[in-house]
Amino acid sequence: MSSKKDRSSPPPDKKSNFSRRGFIQGAGAGATVLSTALLSEQEVEAAQSTSGPGAVDISLNVNGSEMKTKVEPRETLLDTLRNHLDLTAAKRVCDRGTCGACTVMMDGKVVYGCTVLAIDAVGRKIETLESLTANGRKPHPIIQAFVNNEAQQCGYCTPGFVMASKGFLDRNANPTMEDVKKGLGGNLCRCGTYMGIRKAVLEAADVLKTGGARA
Repeated sequence: MSSKKDRSSPPPDKKSNFSRRGFIQGAGAGATVLSTALLSEQEVEAAQSTSGPGAVDISLNVNGSEMKTKVEPRETLLDTLRNHLDLTAAKRVCDRGTCGACTVMMDGKVVYGCTVLAIDAVGRKIETLESLTANGRKPHPIIQAFVNNEAQQCGYCTPGFVMASKGFLDRNANPTMEDVKKGLGGNLCRCGTYMGIRKAVLEAADVLKTGGARA
């Protein structure tokens, strides 16, 4: 029997230095070198410094006035109103087009400010809560009706509800309680003041029909 080791047998197992993480890192580095080699130095610097479209000049018709500002194309109407035009009545709450706290009117239709891009609102007629008392005019009846019926608590949803109510009354001058319930279904109140809000809308409808004001 030979004492020499059989040279044909496989060597003992050794821990491999290969790892998937290392392979991916190496592949990524290689791709970076390759892509850099294909681009000029100026193109590489431009690609590294560019993070997205720049701001553009726009003009918005808000509450009857032309307002100029500069916004990035990704900015929403809500952010533009609040951050650039100092119109802060519309509130950012869910920022998902669900709660209605950012409700404004555009061309007479109720919309969520957080779902409309500011650049898409150019050339449209925008109305915010500020418009209901603007230029020294008598407040819209819906505002006093909200006070009379204690239709607000924390206040975050109130501007959106007021604008949604105004838009609803523009479309329906003789609503029933059920009409109001369905018509304001797109707005949520975490405090649960729904009955006060619905009564306020009915009261405002009566005031608008008679053309008077209720104390």
